[in-house]
Amino acid sequence: MIRAGIIGGAGYTAGELLRILLYHPEVTLAFVQSESHAGEGLWTAHQDLYGETELKFTADAPVEEADVIFLCGGHGKSRGFVAGLPASYGGKIVDLSQDFRLRADCDGFVYGLPEAFRSEIKGARKIANPGCFATCIQLALLPLAKAGKTGEVSVTGITGSTGAGQKPSETTHFSWRSGNMSVYKPFTHQHLHEIRETLHRLDSSWTGGLSFVPFRGCFPRGIIVSAFQDSDLSEEEARELYHEYYKDEPFVEDVDFNPDMKMALGTNRGFVHVEKIEDKLLVVSVLDNLVKGASGQAVQNMNLAFGLEESLGLRLKSIRF
Repeated sequence: MIRAGIIGGAGYTAGELLRILLYHPEVTLAFVQSESHAGEGLWTAHQDLYGETELKFTADAPVEEADVIFLCGGHGKSRGFVAGLPASYGGKIVDLSQDFRLRADCDGFVYGLPEAFRSEIKGARKIANPGCFATCIQLALLPLAKAGKTGEVSVTGITGSTGAGQKPSETTHFSWRSGNMSVYKPFTHQHLHEIRETLHRLDSSWTGGLSFVPFRGCFPRGIIVSAFQDSDLSEEEARELYHEYYKDEPFVEDVDFNPDMKMALGTNRGFVHVEKIEDKLLVVSVLDNLVKGASGQAVQNMNLAFGLEESLGLRLKSIRF
């Protein structure tokens, strides 16, 4: 059995990770660390786990007891934690923050997007999990990049409030978010850097631009993205390109209809649809920001790193209704 530890165990991504790992056939939980909930049962932060486990949060992190550590402590905290690990620690690390995603400062971490870099993830010791918007947008563009057909891309996307984390803020509390929408970080979203890096890795000749306008949605979870560009591909050629790229992927479906976000909620699945409208190629991509966009993908990466079947423990049912 793989012994797993979680750092920052009280947040949304950690809660989703716990729901998956508690029922993973090859995993046992070694510890779940949380400074704010130390000594309390896991259910005090994740009430849906009441009666499911007797585990309690720990204040410390007995890392030597874990074969893999998931870092859920938030952006900026992972780098300090990794730097402080004892030299004797030989286990694996999956970081859910943005601290190690870019190659310039990856510190030996590989970028954990299985649909693009599966061969690097297999057997890796340190994995940087992609961002949620980054995953959704990259799934929309990977087939084009691999074929050298990515141009000047314009993207819009809407994400649920859980994407902003569990700590309440002015733009996440219910009375502001409910029945409301707003643009944030237009053209400057932090996930753009990792997306551009992936596109260049798949197509070194790509010189096009990537513009992204993200929206805050009035729902708790999920992401829907639309990406479009001018293209000389016919609709038939584009659909064949996407079918070939994703035909063997366990968690991504290219569909010939316009997908809605609820199809993916609660699952580790992503749905992608491509069509041609006049001279524009349009791609729609949907996923659950907490699962395929975070914790589910982290477990997918863990499975690959340990040589397990990639979908083990991840055949999760949709919470569509």
